[in-house]
Amino acid sequence: MVERPGGQVRAAVVGTGLIGGSLLLRMHAAGLDVIGWDPDDDTRREARRVGVPAPDRLVEAVADRDVVFLCGPLPTLPATLVEVAVATGEHCVLTDVGSAKEEVAAFAATRGLTHRFVPGHPMAGSDRAGLTAAGPDLLTGAAWVLCPEPGRATTAFRWLAGLLVDNFGARVVPMSAAEHDSAAALASHVPHLLAGALAGAVQRSPLRDAILALAAGSFSDGTRVAGTPADRTANMLLGNRDRVLRELAGVTAFLDDLAAALRAGDAPALTARYDEAGASRAALRDRRFDAYDRQFPVDGDHTAEVSWLRELGVAGGHLIGLHVDVNTVSYAARRPAAD
Repeated sequence: MVERPGGQVRAAVVGTGLIGGSLLLRMHAAGLDVIGWDPDDDTRREARRVGVPAPDRLVEAVADRDVVFLCGPLPTLPATLVEVAVATGEHCVLTDVGSAKEEVAAFAATRGLTHRFVPGHPMAGSDRAGLTAAGPDLLTGAAWVLCPEPGRATTAFRWLAGLLVDNFGARVVPMSAAEHDSAAALASHVPHLLAGALAGAVQRSPLRDAILALAAGSFSDGTRVAGTPADRTANMLLGNRDRVLRELAGVTAFLDDLAAALRAGDAPALTARYDEAGASRAALRDRRFDAYDRQFPVDGDHTAEVSWLRELGVAGGHLIGLHVDVNTVSYAARRPAAD
C-alpha cells in the first residue's frame, strides 16, 4: 500500500451513522486526514459542525484516499463498493463494517476487487443510531474481524490490520467470511432474536406496565439490543439468514431441555443445564491468553500465512500488533490459554 510522506494516512468514511460516525470521530481525533460522506444532508452538516470535512459528492470524499471504510446499511454495500472502487485508485484499500461478510466478499470477488477489498466487522455497537450517537471511543479496543485472502489481498490485509491496531487498539480477529458469519450468528445475531422475543412478549402482555415496574438487571440486560433501530436489526438478520436459523435451532433445543426439566420438576437436570450454561459465561469473564507470535516472508507462501491467521481467529485468538519490513511480516498474536 502507498505510504504518505511522514506516515500520514488519508482516509474516508462512507456512511456516518453510529459505527461510521465513531470511526470518523476517532480518526479525526487521532490526527488522520479523514473525510466523511453520508447521503443525508443533515448528517453531512453535523460532520462539518464537529470539524470534519464532508463534501456533498461521494466522489469528492473518496478521491485520492488510501483507505475507504464503507459503513452504510448492509443491503447498500455491493452498489457502494462498486461506486467507490471506480472512484479510487488501485492503491486504495477498501473495507466495510457490515455484520455479515460472506455475501459481500463473494460479490467483491465477482468484480475483481478481492486484492484491495478486506471485509471487516468491528464487534461493538449501541442501541442508538446516527452520528449524534457516535463517539470516538466506541470502537476502542474492540474485537475487529478482518477476512484475509491469500495472494495480493494479503498485502491489503496486513496494512489495514496495522492501521486498526495502531489507531483503535483493535484486537484484530482474522477469519474467513464463512467462519465469521457462523460465529457472529450466535455471538450477535441470535441474541437480537432472543431480546426481541422477550421484549415483544412483554409488550403483548396484559400486565406490561406491572412487568416493566418490576424489571431489573436481568430484563434490562437481556433486552438491550431490542432497542436497536428495527430496520438495522432486520438487515442484519436477513443478511445472515441461513446461519442464524441454523444456530437458532441449537438455542431452541437447549431451551427445550430447560423447559422439559422444569415441566418434569427435575431439579438435578435443571441444575445440570445451568451449570453447563454457566461454564460458557465463566469462560467469557475469565479468559486468559498466551503469546502466539509468528513470522512469514513478505513475498513467501501467502496461503500458509492466511491459513495461520484464520486458524488463530477460529481458535479465539487475535492480533495485537504487526510489523512489516523489507523481508518479513511479524505478527504479535494472543490465543486463549489452555484450561
